[in-house]
Amino acid sequence: MTKAIILCAGEGTRLLPLTKDTPKPVIPIDNIPLLEYNIRLCKFHGIKDIFINTSYLPEKIKDCIGDGGHLGVNITYSYESQPLGTSGALNNFKQFLGGEPFVVIYGDNLTDIDLEKMFKYHKAKGGIATIALRKKPRNYKTQSLIITDEDSKLKEFIEKPSDDLVMKKSLEFKLINSGIYFCDPRILNYIPKGFSDFAYDIFPNIINKKEKVYGFLMDDYYFREVGKIEKYNIAKDEIESGKIKLNFMKNE
Repeated sequence: MTKAIILCAGEGTRLLPLTKDTPKPVIPIDNIPLLEYNIRLCKFHGIKDIFINTSYLPEKIKDCIGDGGHLGVNITYSYESQPLGTSGALNNFKQFLGGEPFVVIYGDNLTDIDLEKMFKYHKAKGGIATIALRKKPRNYKTQSLIITDEDSKLKEFIEKPSDDLVMKKSLEFKLINSGIYFCDPRILNYIPKGFSDFAYDIFPNIINKKEKVYGFLMDDYYFREVGKIEKYNIAKDEIESGKIKLNFMKNE
């Protein structure tokens, strides 16, 4: 279908002590490394060429996952001596991405989103990027302020907005970022060398430049961001108790 980049360079400090000697991507849920869930999600939806950036304890990630052959995919790794950020990481993979859209997945996500459906939506909309969005839960502590028009095109993307701005925009602000993006290769032209971040730098910039960025609502799918110990424990309980059955794992 396309290619995927799974971002795995973070130190996982919010998951201490689990990540003291273990990189976040390979902490287990039901005896399966977190990264493997995202790889299996990609494979389930026909994505076999996967690129993974590393920085913290990279050899432990490679030793655990290998080249992906046993999972039916092809994995290419990059190493960052200094983390390059969620978008800066893509510069190391430019030569491999070709001229087709690709998907970027944050490595601490656990989800069964339908990537094929999101890809078709992205192609139909014809924008430079499509962001997986969820409805803002009640009492949610705002991370990204995202406002769309009636056609789901983003009008604003503000990372870590002030409390005053959140209050001012409270009637419009109903959606949050899930860290899953389909991108047209043109977006690479907006990513500078060195460190950059999709939420802080790239999306606000391209929206200001009138590029079309759309939102794909994913509330019908399971989603947990497991970058914090309490969220990891919730996901771990949901999966290991059998309360949640990920569709791409049902035949495993």
